[in-house]
Amino acid sequence: MVDQEFITVVFIMANWKSIFTYDPITPLVSSDNQAVAFYAKRDLQDKVDMDKTSLWDLPVARKIVRKQNSDGSWTYPGGKPEVRSVENYNQIETFRNLGYLVESYGFDNTSEVITGAADFLFRFQTKQGDIRGILGNQYSPYYTAAILELLIKAGYTEDTRVERAFKWLGEMRQNDGGWAIPLRTRNESLTVISMAAKTIEPDRTKPFSHMVTGIILRAYAAHPKYRKAPVAINAGKLLLNALFKKDNYTDRGSADYWLRFTYPFWFTDLISALDSLSRLGFKNTEPQIERALVWLLSNQEEDGLWRLKTLKNKSTYQTELWLSLAVCRVVRRLYDGGWEYPKVANFI
Repeated sequence: MVDQEFITVVFIMANWKSIFTYDPITPLVSSDNQAVAFYAKRDLQDKVDMDKTSLWDLPVARKIVRKQNSDGSWTYPGGKPEVRSVENYNQIETFRNLGYLVESYGFDNTSEVITGAADFLFRFQTKQGDIRGILGNQYSPYYTAAILELLIKAGYTEDTRVERAFKWLGEMRQNDGGWAIPLRTRNESLTVISMAAKTIEPDRTKPFSHMVTGIILRAYAAHPKYRKAPVAINAGKLLLNALFKKDNYTDRGSADYWLRFTYPFWFTDLISALDSLSRLGFKNTEPQIERALVWLLSNQEEDGLWRLKTLKNKSTYQTELWLSLAVCRVVRRLYDGGWEYPKVANFI
């Protein structure tokens, strides 16, 4: 275990690379995973003479692309027709595969793969602005935002459909400034998920959910304009104060879920929360962020990587490498004054 007092001093004085107990950069840039090595060189060593489209032809990316349907979707394996329609199951699978293509292989809307997926997903946008269907006819602010995050990163920053979704998210907040699953604020169970059920309006007097708020902040943090919005900063303070705590609702309510990770990010965990907070401008001197960094440094292994409890595709996508890269990006952003990815046209 790394000494808390020592780390606090280092946090204040050191540059971002020197706070690590072990070197994480060398194993990432020398990784056999070509996509991880690419991003490590780009984001941790500032290599700018690189073209991300070189990742589009990697075997895993090609395998994902081959399975795309003609309407831009991917087919969900299985499912329960009494819960969701085939299209709404495919919405989940399309979101999942969009995450891999955008986050791990750098696909953007110059690719027909992404424009097809985006058009399919935007088909589910309602007149109000949300993307609906994954929870049947119920509001799903967290899936709306999670899809929005990926589309923003894929180049849809100025799209009017994105603007409509942000407007809806701003209007869907609880009175405390965070977000929750509306049906849960009425103590409804997931049995109300169907396209036949009446849409349940939220009880805005109920408290926010940090699980939901953390996901929604990923969309705000990804957008160069909306990450500066008071809505995002105020919600960021709520998320900051919720680190390591139980949620106000039962969905992934245990505090243990802070330490169960996925990449690409799915639910809210410690790394995804820090990623958003660092983009929103929160500093390493925040006590809650210091505590989170202590935990991360304490769990780094001698080879420089993090092997954490993961929820999806650990072996197929080498999740430990991607999470280790995500930790390095967060640390750099917290110490390099809001650093973002290199400002080159074909970079995310």
